[in-house]
Amino acid sequence: MNVQRVKYVIWANEMGRALDFYEAVFDGEIVKRSEVISEVVVAGATIGIHGGGEGDVTWTGMTFQVADVVQGASEVQAAGGMLTREPQEEDGERPHLAMCRDTEGNEFMLTRKRS
Repeated sequence: MNVQRVKYVIWANEMGRALDFYEAVFDGEIVKRSEVISEVVVAGATIGIHGGGEGDVTWTGMTFQVADVVQGASEVQAAGGMLTREPQEEDGERPHLAMCRDTEGNEFMLTRKRS
């Protein structure tokens, strides 16, 4: 089988709002825009965003590694997302994990590389 490309697809109730979120928070590049299926590239990975979502909470399995989880969590909230687990210190180290939800109810993690 000749695989041409791999992308991860999530749902959106409001396509424009979803694209704005991934573009603003993760510096994503929108490479396809339509009401049915859009695509945004983040750090070389393609995320397909499919219209018709109903706003349900969905665990995506996506993790975004960032340099500063606290700063990233703040940017998620500023763009209309929410935190389901705030970043917290563990074993005397600065926070390395935050559980987040985008504007469409898709849950993901922010992590930082641990020492």
